[in-house]
Amino acid sequence: MDNHITFQASSDSAAMSAKSPPEGASWRDFIAVTKPGIIRSNLIAAFAGYWLASGWDVHYGRLVLTLLGTMLVMASACVFNNYFDRDLDMKMERTRERGLPTGRLKPNTVLLYAIGLGIAGLIVLFAFSGMLAGLFGIVGMFVYVVVYTLWLKRTSTWSTSVGAISGAMPPVIGYVAVSGTVDLGAWLIFAMLFLWQPPHFWALGIRRKEEYRAAGFPLLPVVKGTRRTKFQMIPYVALLLPIPVLMYAYDYAGIFFLIISSALSLAWLVLTLMGFKAKDDEVWAKKNFLFSINYLTVSLIVLVLNTIHG
Repeated sequence: MDNHITFQASSDSAAMSAKSPPEGASWRDFIAVTKPGIIRSNLIAAFAGYWLASGWDVHYGRLVLTLLGTMLVMASACVFNNYFDRDLDMKMERTRERGLPTGRLKPNTVLLYAIGLGIAGLIVLFAFSGMLAGLFGIVGMFVYVVVYTLWLKRTSTWSTSVGAISGAMPPVIGYVAVSGTVDLGAWLIFAMLFLWQPPHFWALGIRRKEEYRAAGFPLLPVVKGTRRTKFQMIPYVALLLPIPVLMYAYDYAGIFFLIISSALSLAWLVLTLMGFKAKDDEVWAKKNFLFSINYLTVSLIVLVLNTIHG
């Protein structure tokens, strides 16, 4: 009898808790919905692209405005992503406490927020960074919001590879804001960011495979399995090896970038190949994921410091 009363009381309490209105949104929710981690890493890439094209002859006013416009455009794309994924985010442990799934943020408010950020970002890019920078901003938003979020993320294992196009736009925006043209340097820094993303994200996907499966995302590790994903990572990491060589050969970067980025690329390739002998896939995937972050951060910093003077 007592146990029944205790169970009933706890059930009533849970029901009341479930029906209680969510807390109001705070400024932190509006910041979080822009995915600050993604913005931070991509701003470093945009800065590197701008610096590379400048050859140390930097117009700092335009640099700041280009970074501002890029940040606003990226934030807009991320907010759109949160808006359209709000139902799926409720199914994943790492995302269900976000502002939209919990109800702290209202969908219409978030949609208007995304539109406002996007318009502001594109105005800044077209007005101060040039036509090409603005057009690449549009490409980045379209690929991330329409092609990746609304289409491939829900239907295909190709979502990660195609979505990487949008993630490689920030350094290109920075580059063309200076150069006004799409030359070899723009293609090389695009390739660097494009090739980096799939193995980086798949390492995370291996670690959280069951979460993605439960949410219904057809991520490569979910659909094809961990071993197939390891094979798929190899060409992306291997193709990073020629980039510092070409950067050096065509006088975009110096010997230090050649040595350090080549060594990091080779080390990442070895670590990726070691995955086939790993006894614990989650432990290996975590190491690979963390190494990928350090690879990109160090490579971009060295690229900036070792950019050839124009």
